[in-house]
Amino acid sequence: MGLAMLGAVSQGILWGIMVLGVFITYKLLDIADLTVDGSFALGGCVCAVLVVGGVNPLLAILAAMLAGMIAGAVTGFLHTVFEIPAILAGILTQIGLWSINLRIMGKSNTPLLKNDTIFSQVTDVTGLSSNVASIIVGLAVAAIIIAVLYWFFGTEIGSACRATGNNEAMVRALGVNTKVTKMIALMLSNGLVGLSGGLICESQKYADIGMGTGAIVIGLAAIVIGEVLGRLTPGKLRAFGSRLVAAVAGSVVYFLIRAFVLQMGMDANDMKLLSAIIVALALCIPVVWEKYQLKRNYRLASRAEGGR
Repeated sequence: MGLAMLGAVSQGILWGIMVLGVFITYKLLDIADLTVDGSFALGGCVCAVLVVGGVNPLLAILAAMLAGMIAGAVTGFLHTVFEIPAILAGILTQIGLWSINLRIMGKSNTPLLKNDTIFSQVTDVTGLSSNVASIIVGLAVAAIIIAVLYWFFGTEIGSACRATGNNEAMVRALGVNTKVTKMIALMLSNGLVGLSGGLICESQKYADIGMGTGAIVIGLAAIVIGEVLGRLTPGKLRAFGSRLVAAVAGSVVYFLIRAFVLQMGMDANDMKLLSAIIVALALCIPVVWEKYQLKRNYRLASRAEGGR
């Protein structure tokens, strides 16, 4: 049980980087970007092919990030230039990436069992287990990304990206080119997704054509879980930096829930159903709680009025 939970934490942190990418489009741009399923697999495929080809594992991960950014640029181009709805543009890119990923690998999966990765290098140097090495690397990368995102979205162009999702018409009236801000956000988002795909590829020692299937659902589930955790926190995580941390924490909680359910004997084939249920519950519970609070406050106010 302990080993399974440790593995869940390591996977949760690495997938949490993908969640940060989804957070940018879903929460800041108010777009459910379905490119994610394809760009995650693209990052893994590019990373696997380069590592097998003898490229430094770190450079392979950076290449995976660049590949993800290109995928995001394609979606952004379709959306901003040809004015295709964002969700449809993401679907088109995702479908196209399936064939591209097959072309990149030349087959449905690529194993890395005989190749060095950044995780195996950390394990060799420190003597730690693979799960602990994954947690250390994942935490380091996640911390750097959160710090960079916090800085970037505090700059003028970053603030414009955030404002675009809140009120695009107002931002456009202020003279900001929203096509540029959308393109930047989509490229940054899918770059992080591709980076996460590369890290997962090196962590699990293989890349598969279907490794990105359901990634958007995992991302949304982690974000919502993170928000629920934030609402349950006494101080309520409202600051932007805290919301980024909560997104990664939500990813860890999501994978811990999955690991616990599997340990309890649930069929692995039912994991997609579980993911959908988790997302639905995470979305419904805050709404139900808010309605309950409103009714409760109304009753208290009515009793106060009646007692006068």
